[in-house]
Amino acid sequence: MAVLEDLKVDLTVVLGRSHMPLHMLLRMGRGAVIELEATETDMVEILANDHPIARGQIVVTGNRISVEVTELIRKAEVLRSPGVTIGDGAVPVLEMSDEPG
Repeated sequence: MAVLEDLKVDLTVVLGRSHMPLHMLLRMGRGAVIELEATETDMVEILANDHPIARGQIVVTGNRISVEVTELIRKAEVLRSPGVTIGDGAVPVLEMSDEPG
């Protein structure tokens, strides 16, 4: 476990998203406002190295903003045995059908 203590992970909190044409993005300057497709009561996504790991809510205390983790996102079961099964409820890759073709 001591080896993991020095491991660095990039955390990102996604407050919202917005879609806009490239020409609008290129015209933005200092002070531009980008409206997000979210409200103040929406959950935020918490990403570790660009992978979703949790959801939470914004908490404002004085002049500090923090995120309270309210839900952990379970990683989908990926490889159970190398080369044999993939995903939840998957059948073994090596299992062949009795039907020809």
